[in-house]
Amino acid sequence: MPMPDASTVSLERVGHVLLMDLAQQVVGPGQQLDRAKQVAQVIAAQSPLGVQGTLRNARLAWRDGAAAAAAANLLPEIQALMDTEDATEGIKAFIERRFGVFSGR
Repeated sequence: MPMPDASTVSLERVGHVLLMDLAQQVVGPGQQLDRAKQVAQVIAAQSPLGVQGTLRNARLAWRDGAAAAAAANLLPEIQALMDTEDATEGIKAFIERRFGVFSGR
C-alpha cells in the first residue's frame, strides 16, 4: 500500500502515527529529504561500533518479533563495546565537552 502524501494526512492521523511509535517525527511536505539527511549526519557522527551494535539489536528484536530477545542481548552488547577504543574516546570526548573522533576499533 503506497504511503499517502504528507499534505493529505490529517493532524489526527499524524497524532495516531506518533502515538503508535510508527514515526519519531513528522515534517512538512518537501522537507523529508533535508530532515533525513540531518538525521543521517547525526548517526554518522557516532561511533561506528555503537551504530552497528544498535542495528544488530534492532534487527534481533525485529526478527524475533519481541523486544525481550533484544533486551536479553543488550547487556552483552554493551559489555563488548565498553572494551573498545571508541568507548574510551566517547568518555574522553564527553568529559572534554567535545565531539568524539571515532575509529571503529
